[in-house]
Amino acid sequence: MKKFTNARIYRQHDEVSEILVDKGAIKQIGKNLPAADEEIDLKGRLVVPPYVDSHLHLDYVYTARSEGAANTSGTLFEGIARWHDVKKTQTLEDAKERAMKGIQEEVSKGVQFIRTHIDVCDPKLTGLKAMLEIREQLKDKVTIQIVAFPQEGMYAYKGGDEMVEEALKMGADCVGSIPHFEWAREIGEKSIHRTVELAVKYDKLIDVHCDETDDVMSRFVELLNALVMVEGIGTHTAASHTCSFGSADNAYAFRMMSLFQQSGMNFISLPTENAYLQGRQDTYPKRRGLTRVKELWESGINVCFGQDSINDPWYPVGNGNLMNILDNGIHLAQTMSFEELDKCLDLITYNGAKTFNVEDQYGIEEGKPANFLVLDAPSPFEAVRQRADVLASIRNGEYLFKRPEPGYEIALDLLR
Repeated sequence: MKKFTNARIYRQHDEVSEILVDKGAIKQIGKNLPAADEEIDLKGRLVVPPYVDSHLHLDYVYTARSEGAANTSGTLFEGIARWHDVKKTQTLEDAKERAMKGIQEEVSKGVQFIRTHIDVCDPKLTGLKAMLEIREQLKDKVTIQIVAFPQEGMYAYKGGDEMVEEALKMGADCVGSIPHFEWAREIGEKSIHRTVELAVKYDKLIDVHCDETDDVMSRFVELLNALVMVEGIGTHTAASHTCSFGSADNAYAFRMMSLFQQSGMNFISLPTENAYLQGRQDTYPKRRGLTRVKELWESGINVCFGQDSINDPWYPVGNGNLMNILDNGIHLAQTMSFEELDKCLDLITYNGAKTFNVEDQYGIEEGKPANFLVLDAPSPFEAVRQRADVLASIRNGEYLFKRPEPGYEIALDLLR
């Protein structure tokens, strides 16, 4: 058994507690708990559940400098065109090597849950095969959900819907689509219908690249919400991006938020990438590119953040540090009251777990798996303010990594 002492547990009281871990699970939380074989003093640091990256593209990572990958316009649609050429050169070994490197970056920064969209507009399904192998190989270290994602469209790419279905049969966890990329609104709507149909047929989750455009007439989120509400699978559904919803008029937006509340659908915002890619045709004022994070959150609708890209044709930087994503997101969404700051870690933890549909196995509670992080901060506010480092990541009661306490060889002290 292990006992972690002097822990300040996120979402629980400010007082320090002890966490007793046995056989990979949290056996007890409280004070003056029984002695254990190993006792670790956390010195009043904040303990949070593992970070959840709700939206990533692991088959794209580290391709930004590949031949033909340069996205000179900085737009979503040029990125798709560049990837069309780049992916032709990838091999199974290359795809696995890059994905493993991306996972290493994320896990080393506290992520233990990753949802990755994998492009299935590829006759060889190279990226999917690589990710299926990796998911099994790393299942004890990181939970990976795979989205069967037709990057070039279910119908704009000939046979794209068939490739999505084949990916589901091979073991993908979620049905994906990209309705705003189809050649006409009616075809985009057709792809939404097909997405829901496949999810029901194979009992899969849904995660749609939805309305990732500044065009306020792109309203596929409305149809997606209606269809999953009819099927009763709103909580199993995520709408990623929904950038155009951030530009929608208020009358439409507030009506839709009432319907989102009824369906229970989840929303995933990608703050850094949406801010980078959107507004490219704007002069000034130039829109921020995000969906209505603040209003969704205040309305009780589940919304979470994700990294989206790491060094690919859409986004040249990115390093899997969700604290950086959170920091950018709360600035862009203007969610920085003290009350919001005290709970905004939810956007990269609990809210992501809800989107994953893994709440029964997630969180720092007795009986649940002993999966948690130790942050170099005493409180949620200080963790966010300082973009606190992850000092340790524990999974099933064992360390994935542990860092030494930070310090200086020569310290600066201006307060003497």
